[in-house]
Amino acid sequence: MTQYLFFTVYVLVAGVVTAHVLLTKSDVRAALGWVAVAWLSPIFGALLYFVFGINRVTRRALHFTKLENQRGSATGPDAQPAVPANIATLSAIGQRVTGSPLIAGNAVSILQGGDEAYPAMLAAIRDARHSVALASYIFRDDAVGHSFINALIEAQRRGVVVRVLIDSIGSGYVLSATLRHLKAGQVPTARFLHTWVPWRMPFLNMRNHKKLLIIDGTVGFTGGLNIGADHSGRLTSKSYVDGVHVRVEGPVVRQFMDTFARDWYFTTDEALDQNVWWPAIKSAGPVFARGIHSGPDADIYKIETILGAALAQAQTQVRIVTPYFLPDQRLQFAIAQAGLRGVSVEILIPERCDYVIMDWAMRAHLRFFEDVPANVHFTPSPFNHAKFMTVDGQWCLVGSSNWDTRSFRLNFEFDLECYDRALTADIDALIEQKISKSRRLSQDDLASKPRWTQLRDAAIRLLLPYL
Repeated sequence: MTQYLFFTVYVLVAGVVTAHVLLTKSDVRAALGWVAVAWLSPIFGALLYFVFGINRVTRRALHFTKLENQRGSATGPDAQPAVPANIATLSAIGQRVTGSPLIAGNAVSILQGGDEAYPAMLAAIRDARHSVALASYIFRDDAVGHSFINALIEAQRRGVVVRVLIDSIGSGYVLSATLRHLKAGQVPTARFLHTWVPWRMPFLNMRNHKKLLIIDGTVGFTGGLNIGADHSGRLTSKSYVDGVHVRVEGPVVRQFMDTFARDWYFTTDEALDQNVWWPAIKSAGPVFARGIHSGPDADIYKIETILGAALAQAQTQVRIVTPYFLPDQRLQFAIAQAGLRGVSVEILIPERCDYVIMDWAMRAHLRFFEDVPANVHFTPSPFNHAKFMTVDGQWCLVGSSNWDTRSFRLNFEFDLECYDRALTADIDALIEQKISKSRRLSQDDLASKPRWTQLRDAAIRLLLPYL
C-alpha cells in the first residue's frame, strides 16, 4: 500500500512539474533538463525544481512597474543621431528591445581605474545639494569604502536625501560592516534580495551587479568599478583590479535614476517619487545615449539581444573587452557570422582572472572558437575588469555586464550605450593600448595543454550557466 501511495504521489508531482516546465521554460535544453530531473529523481527532483527552477522574481517585478509609469522613465520619441544606416538600425532595435528612447544632449567622460573615478565620485557626493543615490555590488569595509561611507554620512547630516543599495551577496550576507556603518550614520541603506526565509533562499543566486551613483538627479556615474581599495593602484598593487567608469551629465541620467528607483522600490517598497529625485535636466553635451537595465525578471535577454544586434549590424570592426568571456551558442554564432562577413573582431580577456575556475572555464570555452574568425587577446596583469564594446567607430557600450550567463540571465545589470564618434574613438584608443600589451591566442596555446588540464577545464565549463 505504501509503495502504491509513493508511486501515485511521485507521478502526480512529476506531472505537475512537467506541466509547469512546458508552459514557462523557453529554453528547450533547460526544459528537458528539469523534466528529466523531475522524473529520474522521485520527489527530490520536484523539490529541486520548486527551489531553484521557478523564477519568482518576475511576479514582483511587475508590481513596481507602476512607479515607472507614474514617474521616472525618460519617455518620448527616439532621438535621431547622424550615423550610418546600420548604426541607425541598431538604435531602432535598442528602442524596441528596451522600451526606452535614445536621449540626446549628454556629456560622457571616461574615468580609468579607481584612482580617477573615486575622487570624482567623492567630490560629487560632497557637492550634492539635494539627493544622492548609490548602488554597488561590492562595497568593501576598507580605506576606500570608509571614504565613501563618511562622505555619505556627511551628506545625510547636511540635509541631502541619501539612499544606498548594496547587494546581499557582494557586500556581506551574514555580517555587513558597510551596512552597519551606514545605518549608524542614519543613512537609509538596504541589501538587495536579502532574506532569512528558507523558501526565498533561491534568490541568492541572483545578484544586483549594477554600479550606479546619481547626484541631484542630474549627474551619474556607472561602469565596472565596485567600491574598494583593490580598484586603486595607489592603495594596492598585488591584487589591483583595473576597471573603467564613466561620468555622465545630461537627460539620460534620468534613466540612471529610473533603474535605481525601480530596484529601491523592489527592495524596500519605498517609492522615490519626490521632486528631489526628478529635476528637469538640461542638455550638457553631444552624446546620444540610452541606459539599459537587464535582469532575470521582465528585463531578461535585453542586454544579450542588443549585443547580438550590435554584432549583426557591424560592417567593419567589433571590439569586445570583458573580464569573463563565456558567451552561449547564440552569441558565439553572432560573433562567427560577423567574422565571416569580413568584420574585424577582436576580443580582449585577462591572461589571469581573479577566480582561477573562470580561467579554466574560459580556456575550455575558447577551444570551441577554433573555427570562429576572431582575434582573441590575453591582457597581462593587472586584472582587466573593464567591460567595453565598440562597433564601427560609431557605437560603444560600457557598464556592468560581463559576457557570461550570470550577467545575461541571473544578474541585474546596467549598461550605457552611446552613439558618438569622439567617445567611441576614446574607448578604441584605450583598447588599442591594451592590445599593444597583450598576447594573441593561438590554438596551439590550448591544444598543447596536458590532457588532464583539458578535462578539468572542460568539466568546469559545464557550470557555465552559474559562473
